[in-house]
Parts: sequence; C-alpha cells; structure tokens
Amino acid sequence: MNTTLKIVKYELQDVIRGHWVILYTVFFALATEILIQFGGTGSRVIVSLMNVVLILIPLVSIVFGTMYVYHARNFIELLLSQPVSRHALFGGLYAGLALPLSFGFILGVGIPLAVHGALTGGQSGTFVMLLVTGVLLTLVFTALALVVALRAENRVQGVGISLLLWLLFSVFYDGLVLIASYSFSAYPLEKAMIGFTVLNPIDLGRILLLLKIDISALMGYTGAVFEQFFGSVLGLVIATSALILWTSLTLLLAHRTFRKKDF
Repeated sequence: MNTTLKIVKYELQDVIRGHWVILYTVFFALATEILIQFGGTGSRVIVSLMNVVLILIPLVSIVFGTMYVYHARNFIELLLSQPVSRHALFGGLYAGLALPLSFGFILGVGIPLAVHGALTGGQSGTFVMLLVTGVLLTLVFTALALVVALRAENRVQGVGISLLLWLLFSVFYDGLVLIASYSFSAYPLEKAMIGFTVLNPIDLGRILLLLKIDISALMGYTGAVFEQFFGSVLGLVIATSALILWTSLTLLLAHRTFRKKDF
C-alpha cells in the first residue's frame, strides 16, 4: 500500500506539472460559469453541461491517458526492475491518472455550481448525478486508455485506436443502433435496444441524467425504450449499476493486460 501511495504521489505531481489538468479544470469552470450566466441553474444548464460532459470527458480521459502511458513507459520499466509488485504499480499508475482528472472535473463544475447555490437548490440531486456520471466516465475511459496503450506498441497506433473508440462510443454507436432499429423494425426490438444501451457507457450516462431530469423528448430511441421498460426509478438504478459494472470490468481488463504485459 505504501508503494502504491508513493507511486500515486509521483504520478499526481507529474500530471499536475504538465498543466493539462489545470487547463481541464479551468475549462470546466469557465464553461459552467458561462452557462449559468446565460441560463441560470435550471434544467437547460443541466442539459448543456451534460452534452459537454458526455463528449469531452471520454475524449480527454482516453486520449490523455493513452499518451501519458506511452510517456511513462521508461518510468514503468524502471520500477519493474525494482522490487515493486505489478499490482502496486498498476494501482499507482491508474489512480495517478484517474484521480487528477476526476478532481479537476469535480472542482471545475462544482465550484461555480456551489457559488451560485445550485448544489443546494431544487435541482441539487441532478447536479450531483452529473458529477457522479462524469467521474464514472473518467474511470471507464482512463481504464480503456491503459488497455489500448499497453496492447499497442506504437504510440501513433495507440492514439489512433483511442480516437476511434471515442468516435465509436460517442458518434457512430447511435447511428448503428438507429440503422439496426430501421432494418429490423418489423420485429420487437425493445429488449435488444436495452442491451445495446448497456453496451455503451456514454449512452448510459446520457440516459442516467435524462431520467433524473425527466426530459423524454431528448432521450432518443434507446432512452425512451429504457424509460418505458423500467420506469424512471428502476431505470436510474439499472443505468447506475451498469455504469459501475462498466467501470469494474474495464479496470479488471486493464489490470489483467498490465499483469501479462512483457515490457
């Protein structure tokens, strides 16, 4: 545990020295402040923030995480030549990446919300859900970044795969689901649509927030089926559980990849 904490401390210092996390925090703070100035602290701001969170957090987490692992390859090899367990090194590497990104997001969004009283108002539960969703997406896509960077030896190839994964989950996936729903519209597709939704963490985050603020017009086909099938309360529980499962499975996959990697 002490070894893991020392690695986390070094990783935190290294990430903060790079200024990326500071820029990331400042961006969210400015975006949140501007949205509040124009839209107050109601549901319109939540929807606007949701779109920023669902696009930017997966992109930054997976691309920054991938590039950082390539940058730290010599450091990892050096520590592996010392009496440091792979389990401790993986824990330190992952926490050192995921924690600053998560805290940067929480501070960037949370401080303007707290200053304007949004975290204690009528929509406080939804804003807290927004923060939780952002953190879970950070954990999922940081773990995916480790998997990509550890499996692809070439840096350019690794970053390209990370961008393709982000495009798949954030852009192409909904289009593929839409094509499938039109192609097989003669068949009952409700259960299949729920399955497709669970397979995409960004879709789960979107549905989680829209179920919380109950804006059915923005849910899309999969979200509407999700709400119709489970209802708002059970839908929230299932979407949250599925997102936590995504976090656990991607972390386990990253750990397994790191344990078997021949550096």
